[in-house]
Amino acid sequence: MTLRVEKGGLQTTIQGRPRTGKRHLGVPASGPADPLSMALANRLVGNAAFVPALEATLTGVTLRFGSDTHVAVTGAVAKCMLNGLTVNQHATLAVRKDDVLAVGAATCGVRSYVAIAGGLSADNVLDSVSTYLPATFGGHQGRALLDGDELSLLNARARVALLQTPKEFQLPMLRAWTVRAGYSSETMDLDNPERLFAAKFTIGSRSDRMGIRLEGETFATQTSGQMPSAPVFPGIIQCPQDGSLFILSIDAGTTGGYPRVAKIARLDLHVLGQLRPGASLTLLERSDQDAIQELLEKHAYWQPWLPDIRDII
Repeated sequence: MTLRVEKGGLQTTIQGRPRTGKRHLGVPASGPADPLSMALANRLVGNAAFVPALEATLTGVTLRFGSDTHVAVTGAVAKCMLNGLTVNQHATLAVRKDDVLAVGAATCGVRSYVAIAGGLSADNVLDSVSTYLPATFGGHQGRALLDGDELSLLNARARVALLQTPKEFQLPMLRAWTVRAGYSSETMDLDNPERLFAAKFTIGSRSDRMGIRLEGETFATQTSGQMPSAPVFPGIIQCPQDGSLFILSIDAGTTGGYPRVAKIARLDLHVLGQLRPGASLTLLERSDQDAIQELLEKHAYWQPWLPDIRDII
């Protein structure tokens, strides 16, 4: 039971569960850049949240199915066509052998997620099949998919119910984002740190799974953007020497030598995967305690549709 990649697009990878407990070895988490959208796609085809699925970036992906199965597409707003006919995102789609699904270019947001009933077979490295491009391991030969690649399906004929994501659980894709954030280890190194939460940033073109550059406002630090390397995590906002802030994303390294001036709250980390160059971003100040309380409230909101939400965000 196979799946043929007709058009791999700009960067389509297999992603699954993040790698945890490996940061002391210099191994980042990897996994889906927007785990909530991937979980929604998997939910529609009867899979657990981190069953291996496809993450397509900006330009989409085209797939030909080698057997009957079910599929779902979530994430970035994109035109989806099955055998030339428009189909909906956030819905379980029944596909037949030799059917072709084309997920078009993202018109809002960045990453589309394509889940197949039963999931995809992929290379397991360090307890995860997620593709980690900088080190070329996991996924399919450790790389982005190419035209003509053949992928194996784990259980294509898995029985699933035909579902639609309820409207209240369909994530909005925006051109102006607000994420909750708080002060971090070197916040006080900044001149006028309160500007962090008054500024309106623009997502820069230098944005990928490693990190996201924020443009429009620059900052000065007492350390001139240099310090001894220290542990960092996805969601940390650093201030390099040029003063333009940089948000570390899912594939960022485990240590960094720039001041850590802010941190995105855990409950909004999934938004990083959909921050499109040119979109605007505002940081909404939250204390650690407020962020924890709002995370618990977010878990309670999502649990009726995604019972394993605590593992997802």
